[in-house]
Amino acid sequence: MKLNGKTAKPGDEVGAEDVVELDGKILSHKVKYEYYLLNKPKGCVCTVTDEKTERKRKTVMDFLPQNAGRVFPVGRLDYDTEGMLILTNDGDLAYRLTNPQNEIPKTYLVRVSGSVTSTQLNRLRTGVEIAPGVLTKKCRVTVVETDKEYTKLNVVLTEGKNREIRKMFEAVGKEVAFLKRIRIGELTLTGLDRGAVRRLTPEEVFYLKNL
Repeated sequence: MKLNGKTAKPGDEVGAEDVVELDGKILSHKVKYEYYLLNKPKGCVCTVTDEKTERKRKTVMDFLPQNAGRVFPVGRLDYDTEGMLILTNDGDLAYRLTNPQNEIPKTYLVRVSGSVTSTQLNRLRTGVEIAPGVLTKKCRVTVVETDKEYTKLNVVLTEGKNREIRKMFEAVGKEVAFLKRIRIGELTLTGLDRGAVRRLTPEEVFYLKNL
C-alpha cells in the first residue's frame, strides 16, 4: 500500500486530501477544496438546483465562474434575502459554520417600517416564540438609523432557523422590508458588489476555520 506515492507505514494518518493506493489502484483521490464568497442578490434561490424547475428561478450557482468546481452553499438565505454567502466543497468548514452549537455570529442588516419601541427591542434581544414551543436564543439587536418612516437595525444571531429574523420581527408586530447578511464573524462584504463573487483568501479560510 502507498500513501501519497510512498510506501505506507504502520501508524500513518490518512486525511481527506491524501491519496491511497493498493496494488496500483487508487482508493481515494486528493480533494481540491474551493472557497467562494458571494454577495447574493434577492430573487435567487440558495440551492444547487431549483426544486421548482417550472419557474426557472436563478440559483446562487449561476453567479459562480465557469471554472468553479462542484461546490455548495453553506447554509441558506431565503429568496428575498441578500448578502453574504459562502460556497465550498469543504464539508468540515460548512459543518463548523452552520452547527448552532459552535455559536458562530452572523450579522444582518434589517429594515422595518416606522419605529421600534424599547419593549419590542427587549423582546427581540431576550428571545421570542416564532412557532409553538420554538423560542429564539438571546441575540444582539442595535438600532443603526431611525426616523418616522423606517428603522434600520443590526441583528447578530448565533443560530440559523428557517426565516428566523423575519419570524422574530413578526412576533413583535413588525414586518421586515429588507434583509441582508453583512458579516460572518468579522468577515465582511467590503468591496464586493451585489451579485459579485470572489475566492476567499487563504487568510480568510484560516480565520473561518478557527472561529
